Amino acid sequence: MSLLHRARFTVSAARLEQLPAPTTSEVCFVGRSNCGKSTAINVLTNQRRLAFSSKTPGRTRLINLFGIPDPVEEGAWLGFLVDLPGYGYAAINQEARDEWAEVLGDYLSERTALAGIVLLVDIRRGVTDLDRRLINWIAPRNIPVLALLTKADKFPYGQRIRAVAKVRKDLADIGALTALPFSATERIGLEEATLHIENWISPKVVP
Repeated sequence: MSLLHRARFTVSAARLEQLPAPTTSEVCFVGRSNCGKSTAINVLTNQRRLAFSSKTPGRTRLINLFGIPDPVEEGAWLGFLVDLPGYGYAAINQEARDEWAEVLGDYLSERTALAGIVLLVDIRRGVTDLDRRLINWIAPRNIPVLALLTKADKFPYGQRIRAVAKVRKDLADIGALTALPFSATERIGLEEATLHIENWISPKVVP
């Protein structure tokens, strides 16, 4: 069993200062509203509703932490999966979008426990201007990024490979970047993504 399957909801916070003190590795998930972020978290953790999106995309404003219990030390955490608010939903007013940008930016630029970033990109859209704004927060910290090109089942194999190559080129300034085609429904890229995230959380633990 993957250690990610042990994840359970721990806390929600509207602001960075409301989060628990950073004590162990955190892997955050970030992406545009409606990019399949909640679905990806659920399939990676093998749980149906650990993460969920609002019926109205762009309305989920909270940072949600899902803790992975330490199998050795009772009450301790191996690490956390962090679901950051989605961004870029056009129907939301500018003030709300700026508020989310501040929350995202503060977490990505200041959170000391951040061990890796899972960036979800709709394979049909590629890297957008809003994604680039996010990258501007990420790049200076030299934190490794796993770009999951969601909804990869919508493309045939050859087109997937070309899309991955394009994303790698567009995000080359990140440095430590891995890009994978990913589909929750067809489980494309699931094993590779799981191993990547597990290594960020706890490279010494064999689940």
